[in-house]
Amino acid sequence: MRFAAELGGETVFIEVTEESGRYRVDVGGEALEVDAREVGEGVWSLVVGGASHLVAVSDREGRSAVDVDGESYGIHVEEETRYIVRARGDQGATGAQVLRAPMPGKVVLIEVEAGQPVAAGDGLVVLEAMKMENEFRAQRAGRVREIRVSAGQTVNAGDVLVVIE
Repeated sequence: MRFAAELGGETVFIEVTEESGRYRVDVGGEALEVDAREVGEGVWSLVVGGASHLVAVSDREGRSAVDVDGESYGIHVEEETRYIVRARGDQGATGAQVLRAPMPGKVVLIEVEAGQPVAAGDGLVVLEAMKMENEFRAQRAGRVREIRVSAGQTVNAGDVLVVIE
């Protein structure tokens, strides 16, 4: 899985793959081998590069509070595709939010209709890509101006799916 992690105003891309109970974590181009074991609810024992770390993770107001060996960090982590869609919101002079497909895929479900008001966080479109269903949500309140796709349609990365004004 690929993620975008924001820490201190900086965004770093992370890819995590599991191999026999161990994890390979690529952080900004640096590969780390990680052995992770959950030792309690939200508490993990990590071995990274031969060094052991105790990590506690909790959710605080939409951000993760991560305590590593007694030091605390506030971090926001989301799937890379959601980050790309949010970052590419394409807000022009009209203030429109343009939802674009972050990767090729198939439109599974359209959750809104043209003219419908939406609130921030409302579901807009479900896109199947790489055997996973990804739901894309409105980033802010508005009204659906256009729906440029239909259920069952195949789309390419960058194709406009929905426009909200």
